[in-house]
Amino acid sequence: MFLRTLLLAACLLTSQPSIATPLPVPADKSAYIGEWRGEKMRLNIQQDGKVEYKRERPGKNSKGRKIIDLNIELLGFDGNDFYAGYGIVSTTFVVSKPPYRDQGKWKMVVDGVELTRVEQL
Repeated sequence: MFLRTLLLAACLLTSQPSIATPLPVPADKSAYIGEWRGEKMRLNIQQDGKVEYKRERPGKNSKGRKIIDLNIELLGFDGNDFYAGYGIVSTTFVVSKPPYRDQGKWKMVVDGVELTRVEQL
């Protein structure tokens, strides 16, 4: 996704503090909190609004892949989808299946990838 690459570049180039303040995850969205993993994707949403996102995509580097690795801030929810970013640059994470239980494990589908929440000990 071009927008996520642009977001990464903006995060790296700016030395100013964030204009936006991370929003804590609202109580009605608490099921989103946690570390989620799926095929070539990792998403960690913390209660205080910090978001870590890592995704491997086909690319043009020597190994034929591109890795997007972001530490960004939660900016809000729109239905099941959520926005995250840094400063004035943000991106939307499209949640086609919000957190649900499947055979005792929490799952959700974000940007077309099925993620499973890593259980905390």
